[in-house]
Amino acid sequence: MTASSTTTAAPSTEGLIKLFSFYRDAEIRGASLLMKMMQREKDPEAQVLFTRHISDEMRHAWLWTKRIRQLGGLPVPVPDGYQRRLGKALGIPTSILDLFALTVLVEERSERRYSEHSASAYCDDETRAVLDELTKDEKWHISWMEEWMLRLSRQHGGEDKVRAQMAHYRTVEQEIFEAFKEEERTWLGFSFSDSDESAAVAAG
Repeated sequence: MTASSTTTAAPSTEGLIKLFSFYRDAEIRGASLLMKMMQREKDPEAQVLFTRHISDEMRHAWLWTKRIRQLGGLPVPVPDGYQRRLGKALGIPTSILDLFALTVLVEERSERRYSEHSASAYCDDETRAVLDELTKDEKWHISWMEEWMLRLSRQHGGEDKVRAQMAHYRTVEQEIFEAFKEEERTWLGFSFSDSDESAAVAAG
């Protein structure tokens, strides 16, 4: 399905503002976690990478804020956002390796989700431009964090352990993301992570 063949109604402005507020909240909470990690990982090279990464996250939050304003709205409260749900389900990791593992997982989800949203026939051009810009950054975030995580794990003899932990995190995170998609369908009538055919059925 292409945008020109879409026959169902476009997502409501109210629903999009809720969704973009959810994205914005995830970026802000991601930056907050990175700042805590930065205080623990003192390696000078890591400090440079963390600083760039945090800057990206806050710029992403601003881009979502700007997009919300372009729609004529203001950010809405997100009392139970993605990171908060992960924290409730997994607890707060105590080791720096576990923090890296969790953050890599979150960045992977962000990259996939933004790509799915951008590819949807229901995505407008202005939002797609934001999503495509953010997706490029997410790819770098995954790359440096995964590389650093594996470097640390090898230093401490725990590469197998950190991979096992990531597998556990993925199982729990998938359940949380599926619940988010259900909530998104109540806002929009479909999820941007649905196939276009599924979205058309749900919205129509």
